Amino acid sequence: MPRLLPCLLFANAKGEVLEYEGMRMAGSAGGEFFAPEAADLIELPPGSELFALPGRMPVGIEPDTGDFAALAENPFQPGEPAQAVAAFMAPAHTALYTTAFVKQETSEKTPLLPLFAYTAVGWAKGKFWVTAVRSDTDIRQDLCQFDFAALERKTRKRLHRLRHNRLVQHLGICCLVYGCPAARNYFLDRWEAPLPCSPACNAACAGCISHQPEGSCKATQDRLTFVPTPQEIAEVAVPHLKTAERAIASFGQGCEGEPLLQNRVIAEAIRLIRRETGRGTVNLNTNGSLPEAVERLATAGLDSIRLSLNSAQPDWHSCYYRTRDFSLTELCASLDIMKKAGRHVSLNYFILPGCTDDPAEFAALCDLVDRHRPDLIQLRNLNMDPDWYREVIRFVPSGPPLGMRRWLSELKSRFPWLKFGYYNPPVRA
Repeated sequence: MPRLLPCLLFANAKGEVLEYEGMRMAGSAGGEFFAPEAADLIELPPGSELFALPGRMPVGIEPDTGDFAALAENPFQPGEPAQAVAAFMAPAHTALYTTAFVKQETSEKTPLLPLFAYTAVGWAKGKFWVTAVRSDTDIRQDLCQFDFAALERKTRKRLHRLRHNRLVQHLGICCLVYGCPAARNYFLDRWEAPLPCSPACNAACAGCISHQPEGSCKATQDRLTFVPTPQEIAEVAVPHLKTAERAIASFGQGCEGEPLLQNRVIAEAIRLIRRETGRGTVNLNTNGSLPEAVERLATAGLDSIRLSLNSAQPDWHSCYYRTRDFSLTELCASLDIMKKAGRHVSLNYFILPGCTDDPAEFAALCDLVDRHRPDLIQLRNLNMDPDWYREVIRFVPSGPPLGMRRWLSELKSRFPWLKFGYYNPPVRA
């Protein structure tokens, strides 16, 4: 860990990332600037990426005064604008601060940032450092776990052998084109395999990564265009659950809409799967919008559910999901159904420093956990322009942010039975 706060990073007009020792790095939470502490820093995880942020000047800390200041131009090339830099971290890592920037004053509207997370990053001791924690020790999506030459061989071999199966062909695109770690692991016959099944959705999430309206930021991947048959799903899931280590098969992926809209297809697929094997975990990732569908799936044999939410406050939740058909009430009802059935429940909780650790949001989350008792909170970074997100939810801070490390510590203290992580856990041998 560096003795001094890492120095500021910026990008030049070519997009090259450079360090500037004349200023220290800063972090941002809720639109305010902060000086990270030593305990907030880890080395940039392998498999992470650095992004230059167009139309945004980096904000750093003046070492002599401790004041926050914007770096308007490249100090090595006067007159050339400096762009802010952020890290998009590898899976299993959760941000403590987002990158600090201010928008440049121009006559044109500053473009929305693509649908990624933007963690504060600096440079010290010949290394990049980010404000983050490793939130799950599971290595299932670590870069070092992938032999890409072997992966391509195995993927193409299976695509040829199962060329009749549309779901397998779709997963091949996810693996070879989009680099989806879950799809990669499916073709490597290990851990968690994805089972996307729904081209439609009952929400219009502001940060949806598979569908965005015209004029917004571009979706990061294409959405599934068909509904696989229960037989196609079982042909993917059964061999995986029979043989994979810590085997999980998960409905509800980033490349689809809402899987509960296909609950009858999923229910039949689960029945087909369980006729062939009782091994492994069948999981559902969902917005929890249709409690009656969740009950149908629990009856069919669903082992676990992961309920996604951006906020435990009804107003913030509805502003993000942008739907009139469901709310937090339905999500909590789905949670209760699975708990009553004795199944495992995770909350896929979108993390954005300054919003997540806002005092009112913390209180609302504590109330939800106390009332409904999920088993696990998955700490997933919100993949969205932070300024845009705060605009979408009409963010008004209820007080100074707690700080993400304190937020996590207080949750663990209040709910000692509650687990924290990043991935869906295997709950059936």
